[in-house]
Amino acid sequence: DVMDKITPADISDPQEVIMRAKALSDELGTTISPGFEALVFKASRGIEDIYELTYIRKNGSRFPAVVSVTALRDPQGTIIGYLLIGTDNTARNQAEEERTKLDQRLRDQQFYTRSLIESNIDALMTTDPQGIITDVNKQMEALTGCTRDELIGARFKNYFTDPDLAEAGIKRVLAIGKVTDYELTARSRDGRETVVSYNATTFHDRDRRLQGVFAAARDITERKRLDQVLQERNAQLQTAKIVAENASHSKSDFLSNMSHEIRTPMNAIIGMSHLALKTEMTPRQHDYLKKILGSAQYLLRIINDILDFSKIEAGMLLVERTAFDLEQVLENMANLIAEKSSEKGLELIIDVDRDVPNDLIGDPLRLSQILINYANNAVKFTEAGEIRIAVHVREQSEEDVLIYFGVRDTGIGVTEEQRGRLFESFQQADTSTTRKYGGSGLGLAISRKLAELMQGEVGVDSEYGKGSEFWFTARLGKGVAIRRRLVPSAHPQERRALVVDDKANSRASLRRLLEGMAFTTEVASSGNDAIDAVERADALGKPYDVVFIDRLMPGIDGIATSRKLRAAALTHVPHLVLLIAYGRDESVNDAESVGFDDVLIKPISASVLFDSMARLAGGAAAGPRMLADAPAPSADDLATIRGTRILLVEDNRLNQEVATELLRGAGFIVDLAENGEIAVRKIEEATYDIVLMDMQMPVMDGAAATVAIRKTGHVALPIIAMTANAMQADRDMCLAAGMNDHIAKPIDPEELFKSLLKWRRRAEPAPAADRGPPVGGPVTGWGAVSETVPTRSPSAFAEDKARSFDPVGPIGVDRSIFDLHQLGPVFNWDLARLRPVLMQFLGDTATKVAELEAASVGDPQALSELAHALKGAALTAGAKRLGLLLGDIENAAAAGDIRAITTLVPAVTPALEELNACLHDALPSGGDS
Repeated sequence: DVMDKITPADISDPQEVIMRAKALSDELGTTISPGFEALVFKASRGIEDIYELTYIRKNGSRFPAVVSVTALRDPQGTIIGYLLIGTDNTARNQAEEERTKLDQRLRDQQFYTRSLIESNIDALMTTDPQGIITDVNKQMEALTGCTRDELIGARFKNYFTDPDLAEAGIKRVLAIGKVTDYELTARSRDGRETVVSYNATTFHDRDRRLQGVFAAARDITERKRLDQVLQERNAQLQTAKIVAENASHSKSDFLSNMSHEIRTPMNAIIGMSHLALKTEMTPRQHDYLKKILGSAQYLLRIINDILDFSKIEAGMLLVERTAFDLEQVLENMANLIAEKSSEKGLELIIDVDRDVPNDLIGDPLRLSQILINYANNAVKFTEAGEIRIAVHVREQSEEDVLIYFGVRDTGIGVTEEQRGRLFESFQQADTSTTRKYGGSGLGLAISRKLAELMQGEVGVDSEYGKGSEFWFTARLGKGVAIRRRLVPSAHPQERRALVVDDKANSRASLRRLLEGMAFTTEVASSGNDAIDAVERADALGKPYDVVFIDRLMPGIDGIATSRKLRAAALTHVPHLVLLIAYGRDESVNDAESVGFDDVLIKPISASVLFDSMARLAGGAAAGPRMLADAPAPSADDLATIRGTRILLVEDNRLNQEVATELLRGAGFIVDLAENGEIAVRKIEEATYDIVLMDMQMPVMDGAAATVAIRKTGHVALPIIAMTANAMQADRDMCLAAGMNDHIAKPIDPEELFKSLLKWRRRAEPAPAADRGPPVGGPVTGWGAVSETVPTRSPSAFAEDKARSFDPVGPIGVDRSIFDLHQLGPVFNWDLARLRPVLMQFLGDTATKVAELEAASVGDPQALSELAHALKGAALTAGAKRLGLLLGDIENAAAAGDIRAITTLVPAVTPALEELNACLHDALPSGGDS
C-alpha cells in the first residue's frame, strides 16, 4: 500500500506538517514547503532532528509519535535517502499525564496532612532516628515557647526536664515501633513546666526504610491533678468516666463557641442591612447593601452547613413531625431562588402531580433545606435554559406517602465517575468548580443524611454537558385539612383558557393546574399562534375566558401580543394575564400600560392561580394584584398581632438597635432591659405579651432571669431565647430554664416574626384591666435616630467607601478593615449621624477599660465576662482588630493564663486611643456631639 506510492507526510496530521513547515521557516530563515521537505529538512542539512507529530493509521485512528530522522549517504557523502523511525508515544503521554495527576494528588495530600497536623490539639513533632527534630506544629511551639525554625534541627530531649528520660522514649519507640502514655515533663523557654503524655510511632518510606519517629505530646497537667484527687478517694472508675465525657464533649463545645463568636457580629451585619434596604437610597447604595446582605447570608449558610453536618455526625440532629403545607414550602423555596434564576435568564418551573397531597406531616424546614440546596446548585451550574422542580408520589398508604422530589437543570451535568462521590463529605464533581462557583462541599452530604432521616434516599441522573436531575425521596405523614377549591361555573365546558409560552415544560405545568380547576385548556408556543387561536375561537363562538401570555418569547413578545389582541375585532375579549419570571418593576409597569388584568410570577402555585382566577371572576380575592406592591410573607398574619407588647432583654447596644428597629417597623411596642435583673423587675412592674431574652448578659444571664421570672408566677408568659450559640445543647439549656422557644443569631427577620406569631397566638391575652401600665415608646440615649435623615450623594458615598482604617495597628494576627459603613445603613449612609453612635461606643468602651484593668489583677472570671461584652460591641461596631484582642483576653482569662493576661490587657488602651484618633479624622464633625 505504501512502497513507492506515498511519503511519510501522507500518513502525518496535515495541520501539524503545515505548522512544522512554518516553524522551521521562521527558525532557519528560509521558506520550507509543507510536506516531506518539512519532515527531513534538518536531517538534509546534517542537523540531528527529533520531533513529535501525530500519525494517522489506515483505519483513520490517530496516535502520537516521536520521530527520529537521519540522512542516508553514499561513500561520497551524497544523500541517497532518509531513515525515519517513528515510535508510538501514547504510553509515554499517558504516563506523563498520570504523573501530573499523581504530583497533584501528592500536593493535595501534603496540604491535607499539614492541615491535620496544625489543627491537632496535641503538640506534634517528627524526629530522625537520632532524635533530631525535623518538623513541628503550632502546639509544639506553644509548649516549648520556641519558633518552628528554632525547633527544627534541635535535639528532642533538650525541651524536657529529664533529657535522659526523653531520649529513652525515642530509643524505646525505635526498638518496639510504638509507645503510648509515656509521661514526660516539658519545659518552655520561660521555665513553665507542663506534664505531657507522650505517644509515638516510627514511620518509614515506601521501601520500608526507617525515616524517624512521629510523636504527639498532650498536656495532662490538669488530668494528673484530678488523678491524684480521685486516687485519694479510691475512685479510678470515675476518673475514666470524666476523661471520656470531656473528650466526647470537646467537639460540640468547640462548635458551639465558634457559632457564638461568628454569629454575634453577623447579627448586626444582617439586621442592619435588612433595615437599611427599607430606607431611601441611591441605586448604587442599594446594590452595595444587597451584596453585603447576600454575602452575609451565604456565610451564614456555610456556618449552618458545618454545624448541621457536625450534629448529624454526632447523631444529635433529629427531624420533626409537624403539620405543614407542601405548596407553601415550594413557594418559599421558589421565592428564595427566583431572583438568582431570573438574573441568569433561567425559567423556573414547579410541576406537582395532581395526586400529591398538599397537607403533610413531617419536617418542613429540613425538606426545604434539601430543596433549596438542590435548586441553588442547579442555578449555580446552569447558564441557559430552565430549572424544573418535579414532585410526584412514589408509593402511599392510608397513613403516609413516599414523595419524589426532583430538580432538573440544563446545566453542565456530571460524568458517571463524578456521580459516585457527589454525596460524600467535602466532595464536588470537579475541584475546579470550587474556584469557579464556590461552595463548601457539604450541602449534598447533608442532603443525603437528611433524606435518610426522613426514610428516603438521594440520587442524581445526568448526561454530561446536557444537564442533571438531582432527586430525593421522603416518607411523610398525611395531614388533614380543608382546602379551598375553585368552584366551577354552571357550564364547566365553557370555561376555556389559552396558555401562551415558548417553553414546553412551562406550558404543560400551567395547563395541568388549570385543568385541575375545571378549565378546558389549549396551548400556543408563540405570540402569532396565540393571536390566530384567539381569533379562531372567537369566530367559532367558543372564545377563551382567559389568556395567559409569557412576557419573554421569540418573535413577538408578550406585551406586543397583548396589544394585538386588544386591537383585534373580537366579539368576546378574554381576560389577559401576564406571566413573568420575576417581579421586576418594569414588567409590572408594562403590564399596567397595556391593560393586563393580572400579573403572575413564575413558578405559579395552585393557590396563586386560584386567587387570580377568583379576582378575575369577582370572587373573594378581588382587586388588582400588582406584584411590585405585594405584601411580604405573613404580612397579613403579622397585622393581626400588631400592638403586641414585647420586652427586649439585650446588653449589646448595636443588637438592641437592630432588634428594636425590626420590631417597631413591624408594628410592635418594644421596651428594653439591658440585663436579666432589670428584666425581672420590669416584668413585675408592667405586663408584656412576649419576652425576647438574650442568653449571655452581665449581672444576670438569660437562663437565670427566666428561672426568676417563672418563680414569680409568670408561668404562661412566652419567653423566646436569642443566642449566637446554635447547637442543640444550647436549645436544650434554654428549654430547661423554662423558655418557650429559641432563635439563633444573627436574627432572620422572617424566623423572628414567625416565632412571635406562633407564641402570641398561643398566649391568652390578659384582661384589659389587668394589663398594668403601658410600656414601650422610643429607646432614648444611644443610637436614637430621627425619621428624616439627609442622604449622601452617590459620589460622596463612593468617596467614603474608598476610605478604610486600621484602628489597632500591629495588634492581632491579620490586618483588618474598620468599615464605617457597617453601621451606616441605619443612618441612611450619613456619616455625620454615624459619628455620635461610634463616639458613644468609644466612650462606653473607655469607661469599661478601667474595670478591665482592675479585673486583670486577681479576678479571672470578671475579666472574662468584661472582655466578652466589650468584644461583642467592638466586633458589631466593625472594630475587628480590637475585638480580636479582647477575644484573646477572654480566652486567656478563661484558661487562667496569667502571663498572657499581663501581656494583652495593657494593649487595650493604646488600641482604643488609635481607634479614637482614626474615627475623629475620618468622621465629619457632629457639632457638639
